[in-house]
Amino acid sequence: MPADTPRPPDCSPLVWAALSPVLTVSQWLSRTWPSRRERLVATVCLGTAVSLALVGLATAARFDRWGLVGGLEATSVPKALPRSLPYGKGMWIWQPEKTEGNDAAAIVARADDVGLTHLYVRTGSSWDGFYAGGFLDRILPAAHAAGIRVYGWDFPRLISVGDDVTRAAAAVDYRTPSGHRLDGFAADIETPSEGTELSAEAASSYSEGLRRAVGPDLPIVAVVPRPSAWMATIGFPYEQIVANFDAVAPMVYWFNREPGTDVAGALADLRRYGKPVFPVGQAFDGGPEGGRPGVPPRAELLRFFEVSEDQGAKGVSFWSWQAADQEAFDSIKEAPQFRA
Repeated sequence: MPADTPRPPDCSPLVWAALSPVLTVSQWLSRTWPSRRERLVATVCLGTAVSLALVGLATAARFDRWGLVGGLEATSVPKALPRSLPYGKGMWIWQPEKTEGNDAAAIVARADDVGLTHLYVRTGSSWDGFYAGGFLDRILPAAHAAGIRVYGWDFPRLISVGDDVTRAAAAVDYRTPSGHRLDGFAADIETPSEGTELSAEAASSYSEGLRRAVGPDLPIVAVVPRPSAWMATIGFPYEQIVANFDAVAPMVYWFNREPGTDVAGALADLRRYGKPVFPVGQAFDGGPEGGRPGVPPRAELLRFFEVSEDQGAKGVSFWSWQAADQEAFDSIKEAPQFRA
C-alpha cells in the first residue's frame, strides 16, 4: 500500500467491545442455566447479536470514508478551499486545447511550479453559452488538490442581461461529479467595439442581477479596460459596473508604453471605488494590436509586478496562458511580489 493511501482504522477496540458483554453474560448464564447445551446456544446467539450491532454502528460512522456504497467504491468528499479574492499570482485560460494540450494535470503542475495561487478559466459567453463543464470536471479537482483556486470568467454582451446572468449562475452552480465548484467568478466587461451593448443602465442591471444570482458570499470580480482618456470619452460606466462586485481587475496591456506608468494610473483611477484592485498584465504578443512585437520581456513584466505592489494592488494575473512564452512564465515565477 502506498504511503499516502488512507489506511482503515484499528478494529481491536471494536472486537473487545463486542466480546466484553458476551463474556459477562456467559458467566451469568453458567450460574443460571443448568444445561451446558442451553448455555452454549444462548451465548452464541447473544454474541452474534451484539457483534452485528457494533459492526453496524461502526460501519455507519465510517461508511463514507471506508465502506462501499451500493457495491460501488465510495467517492471522497472534496476539501473545499476557503472563499477568497484572487490574491497572489494568477493566469488566464481561454482555450484549454491550446493550454498544455488540454491536460489538466500538466496545467496544475506548471501552475504549482510557477507559484500561481489561482487560475481564471473561461466558462462561456453570450456567443457560446456555458460550455466548460467537461474541463471543469478535470481542472477543479486537480487544482484544489494543489491548493490553487479556480475562478470562472465569462464575456457578457449585455444585449440580453437576463440571459447573461443566467449563464453566469449556471457556471457558479456547476458541480463536478466529485462535488468541486468554482471559487469565484469574473465578468469580462468590454467596450462596444468588442461587440457589447454597454451602457450605464445595462451595467447596473447586470451588476445587480449577478450579485442576486450568486448570493452575497461568492467572490465576484469586475474585469474592465484600463481607465484612459479614450474610456472617459466613450463614457465607460466604471461606477455602475463595480458597485456590486467585490473587486475590480483592470486589463493593463501596455503594448508600446511603459508598464509601470500604466498600472500606476489604473490603480490611482480605480481606488475611488473602494474595492480591492487586481491588475491583469500583458503576457501576449502586442504586435497585432499596434504594440511592440512579441511577448513583453522579463524587465517589463518585473516592472509591472514592482509598481503594482508599490501602488497597492492586492494581486496580479496575466493574459494569457496560451500566449505566454517561457520567459514570461520564468519572470512570473521569479518575481518576489505577491508570493503565497
